[in-house]
Amino acid sequence: MATLTDLCQSIVTGNVAQAKELTQALVDAGTAPLEIINDGLIAGMNIVGPRFKNGEMFVPEVLMSAKAMAVGMEIVKPLLSDTDMPSKGTIVLGTVKGDLHDIGKNLVGMMLEGSGFKVVDLGIDIAPEKFVEAIKEHNPQIVAMSALLTTTMPAMKDTIDLIKEEGLKVKCIVGGAPVSQGFADEIGADGYAPDAASAAELCTKLVG
Repeated sequence: MATLTDLCQSIVTGNVAQAKELTQALVDAGTAPLEIINDGLIAGMNIVGPRFKNGEMFVPEVLMSAKAMAVGMEIVKPLLSDTDMPSKGTIVLGTVKGDLHDIGKNLVGMMLEGSGFKVVDLGIDIAPEKFVEAIKEHNPQIVAMSALLTTTMPAMKDTIDLIKEEGLKVKCIVGGAPVSQGFADEIGADGYAPDAASAAELCTKLVG
């Protein structure tokens, strides 16, 4: 008999096939979709996040956990009506103009989804205008920007400047290897996160 604890464990170990099987078994057994998400899938990611932060888990393992959560979500999401899915808020996410890195960004997106946010992932090489368009379209609470190159960091400032010029009310957070709290303060960002787990905590704090 599949249990939510088993499912949670399969997320922590990043066992994609098992996560899929257990999610399906729980659905077939009549477990409430929301329960599967909260007490199985998200519960697993809630263990992964802190472990990753403490250096007990590494990026490849976290990506497997996130993948396991995603296959479970694919099965359960169609069973939910829009009103069911509790959301802490919407986050527009992207790697800034000139930068083609996406592993960190994808990890942040998965952690945010695991924390109950709706994530609009714009992708890589996103110009300030594109961020502004997405803000107008999706009305997010937070815009999260990633840069992995020192040369693309100024694009973060350009984006924040444009958002302010347009008078859009949204919190901006930044992250990526070369980015620091000092840089975030300097360009007027509302927050900085050193890693994906911290980004999820920071967003929860900002919308709280």
